Amino acid sequence: MRLRSSLSALFCTTALLGTVSLMHPAAAADSQDAQLRELRREMLEMRGQIKALKARLNEPETTNTRTARVAAAAHRSEMSNRMAHDINIGEPTRPSVGVLNASGAGTPPSDRAVVESWKDFQAASKSDEEVAVGGMKIGFPNGRFTVQSKDGEYALSIGLAFHEDFGGFITNNPRGNEAKGAFNAFTTNQRRLRIPFMFRYKNWVAAVTPDFGANHNDGYVGLYEGNLNYTGLRNTVLTVGYFQPRVTEEDAESSNDFMTLERPSITDMVRNIAAGDARFSVGGMHYEKRWWIAGYFTGQEWGHRNPSDNGATYYGGGSGSVVDSQTGGVFRVAGRPIATKDWDMHVGVSTMSAFKVQGTGTNNRTTSFGQRPEFDIGEGSMSATGTIPFVSHVWAAGPELGLRWRRLLVKGEYYHVGIERSQATLPTLNFQGWYGAAAYTIFGTPRMYNMKEGAWGAPGVKETEEFDPAHDKWGALEVVGHYSVIDLNDNAHDPSALSASKHYNYYGVNGGQQTVWQGGLNWYPNRHFAIKADYSHFIVSRSQQTTNTLGRTGDSVEARVQATF
Repeated sequence: MRLRSSLSALFCTTALLGTVSLMHPAAAADSQDAQLRELRREMLEMRGQIKALKARLNEPETTNTRTARVAAAAHRSEMSNRMAHDINIGEPTRPSVGVLNASGAGTPPSDRAVVESWKDFQAASKSDEEVAVGGMKIGFPNGRFTVQSKDGEYALSIGLAFHEDFGGFITNNPRGNEAKGAFNAFTTNQRRLRIPFMFRYKNWVAAVTPDFGANHNDGYVGLYEGNLNYTGLRNTVLTVGYFQPRVTEEDAESSNDFMTLERPSITDMVRNIAAGDARFSVGGMHYEKRWWIAGYFTGQEWGHRNPSDNGATYYGGGSGSVVDSQTGGVFRVAGRPIATKDWDMHVGVSTMSAFKVQGTGTNNRTTSFGQRPEFDIGEGSMSATGTIPFVSHVWAAGPELGLRWRRLLVKGEYYHVGIERSQATLPTLNFQGWYGAAAYTIFGTPRMYNMKEGAWGAPGVKETEEFDPAHDKWGALEVVGHYSVIDLNDNAHDPSALSASKHYNYYGVNGGQQTVWQGGLNWYPNRHFAIKADYSHFIVSRSQQTTNTLGRTGDSVEARVQATF
């Protein structure tokens, strides 16, 4: 604006000088010399301002320069299109009280493609700095690199979810003649290495996210999601393709937001009945400030009929003998009866069912459950059912509850699992599990409710609070802990189950009961990076696993370095 004013003054002064010199050539001589000297001075000053502006555009920004420039932009008029050809600074937005605004609160970006309406996408773009280059706009809405057309109709976003884990078991106490099993004293695992791609045309979005950390051990490559979405309806996302249907509060959270490094065992177990990563899904979700609802029809997981790697236990690999894929569905609804600055309450219920489990060419459809002791860098399971035969369908249901008071968040979930049998003489099997968790943010922005996910987000680090010890800035730090239980025992002492080996898992299951106590610290120097560490103590009763026929206890320590964009 100052440059435009100076140019206008220059043109007006030149015109006046010409008029004066024509009308009064003799009288204007002295005044003309003085005015020309003043014009030369102003032009030199303008050239200095132009050089300074060019230098600012070319030099790398620091946090302080960008903060100052964004603050200044909030108090001045928007530049004209001609003046904004090289750079355009958007206006910052203010988050509503009690509602998570990822950009304003400084929370980590999602580990998934950010699928939102075109209107919300444009609003996010305006709240972040954009650079215009040849009719294209480049910026970081939602903290994710994005290139879009000038009108915003076309866009491509690229993100990153990088989780590198390392640690091991301090103690792991086999009893009797049991083998130690795969419980390393120290090892590492690329837990997640996802690169979310989001392709947009207005309200139509394609999401593709390969995962180079797609298993419990390094070396597996898989697909986390590949789906099409329509976002043209208010606060609604309709989806078809390979997707992670949002079911249970823990599963609705991005893995970048987890309190502890792994989900509690029960939520990880039930989500894989008919949801989980890269599950074929058709359905949608809708959210408001006070409630959230979603439902999906689901099919098989990506790669589940691929015989190339029968040992892979996540999405990737499977069985070439599958001739009849699974079908199922999930439904979740949640509400916020309390939503204030200091208090926030979440209540909900999740249900899921495999209407028909996969078939392998016979009438005997099977299923199984098993969980690691919430430590996922290649160790084995100690609580597991083994193969359960003659299954008609599997279901699970349970409540969710969470309450935040200022910097303290407590939450928990309970789920009951039922396995219906295809033979009338065989009993229904029932398992269960639950967890309780707490987090306290010592400094930084505390965990807030994310109404778009119907779940809690991670602590936030505002730009003015990013790690800078020279200025007494430390990011965000929280202390966390949880207690979780799964019980995979049912009819374990039924006489029919014990009568002969051929009845193994027909009438009863001795999968063991697993209890995990876990505590940890999470440090976020800024919204894009984190360092997390957990200590776990587990207690597992005897089961039919060869590494746990007599019961076992142990302790583990694990750390994670995390980068998210």
